[in-house]
Amino acid sequence: MTRTISIVLADDHALVRGMLTNRLSAEPDLRVVASVGNAEEAVAEVLRLRPDIVLMDVDMPGMLCFEAARTIRKQSPNSRVLFLGSSCRDQDIEQTLDVQAWGYVTKTESEEALVEGIRKVSSGVAYFSPEAKARIVADASGTHLVGGSRSRLSTLSERETVVLRYIARGLSQKEIARLMHISPHTVNRHCNNLMAKLDIHDRVELTRFAIREGLAEA
Repeated sequence: MTRTISIVLADDHALVRGMLTNRLSAEPDLRVVASVGNAEEAVAEVLRLRPDIVLMDVDMPGMLCFEAARTIRKQSPNSRVLFLGSSCRDQDIEQTLDVQAWGYVTKTESEEALVEGIRKVSSGVAYFSPEAKARIVADASGTHLVGGSRSRLSTLSERETVVLRYIARGLSQKEIARLMHISPHTVNRHCNNLMAKLDIHDRVELTRFAIREGLAEA
């Protein structure tokens, strides 16, 4: 008997969720066990259901999908995250590698490619759309983007990059603290470190920099 692959689907567009649920459920070995509209709900459903696959859009309001992936990796390590993106931005691919997700599929791919990606990831094989795969190289130093980081972002820590992404979305320090489960004081310290490292002297310019670097939602 063919093993059924359980999937938690997260996308903030109800129409997309419905279409993907119908398409994936048409496959005899795939079953969407939950469909949610943001990353926080995705984490909750993953911890409740422990699915094989978490198919998660990279651009959703609220908690960053990459932060959700870190939580899932720690608390439900057998659930494998596969990101779904409308485009193939370097920052998204780099973050996918950083959080050790299992792959990245662009929404320009065919339905068959997505199904193939889910099956490969379920079997323990990473899957990246050709456009994303072309930007990745594996060498003695690990797996990373071709050419490495191309901006001042390379000087930032993982947590600082997360804070900068939230700043790009226009969130307050209090909102960022809640989503990251840290104190507002710690968020403020990260903001000060960001401005020092990037040689930026106010939050408005910090926000503009983040948007220019593609860290805001598309």
